[in-house]
Amino acid sequence: MGDFETILLDLDHTTHVATVTLNRPEALNSFNRTMCREMKDIWHLIKGDEAINAVVLRAAGERAFSVGLDVKSSYGQPEIVWNHEDPGELLSPKWQKMWKPVVCAVQGMCTAGALYFVNEADVVICSQGATFFDSHVSAGLVSALEPIGLMRRVGLGDTLRMALMGNDERVCAQTALRIGLVTEVVAEEELWARANEIATTIAAKPPTATQGTVKAIWESLDKPYRAAMDQGLIYTRLGNPIAKAELAASSDGTAAKKPPRIR
Repeated sequence: MGDFETILLDLDHTTHVATVTLNRPEALNSFNRTMCREMKDIWHLIKGDEAINAVVLRAAGERAFSVGLDVKSSYGQPEIVWNHEDPGELLSPKWQKMWKPVVCAVQGMCTAGALYFVNEADVVICSQGATFFDSHVSAGLVSALEPIGLMRRVGLGDTLRMALMGNDERVCAQTALRIGLVTEVVAEEELWARANEIATTIAAKPPTATQGTVKAIWESLDKPYRAAMDQGLIYTRLGNPIAKAELAASSDGTAAKKPPRIR
């Protein structure tokens, strides 16, 4: 669905889940300027679609989720150094103020700029064969932007280890689970189905509640504790009456009656 060159987009208005598939498997799903611009457009499209409540972010092919920036094509930074862009701003749902929950499903290699996708997701799961690493220093590049986001997810120690070891150490799926980089590891053949199951479960909740939760938690990362708590209180005052009305208006109580899944 949609006329995109590097990405597949499916909008399921029955389950209220959008599925975004990076679709450059021949280039290990590396991103170029076209993909960055298309990701920005897709986040805004999803943001404006009131029948979509959650997102699955996944990638085509078996070898890699993504290996980051496509080094075989020029990203095309402006000549003036002060106008240089961070591609992550275009790839990021949060930079684009898209607060619908994003479930990221990782298979194969996930390295360098691919960490933008992981850093900006709300729930990250991976297959048993997934590996995470940061190739920047091995290529003679400063690793700065991706680790800043990664540090919020796994902490300083594991971030520095990944950033400094470069290609010489791969974080396997079980280690990724241990350090909190992912929340669940599944068999290769179950990855996409499980990601869709999680997103569908989230999408069945009142969207004002889920989006307000995402917005409050992510924005708190940039604020002192008390300021974050004060702003969070405002969000509950604004969002709770709307979310309760959404829950009451839903045609059935599936979300409330469904027994919890034990992980």
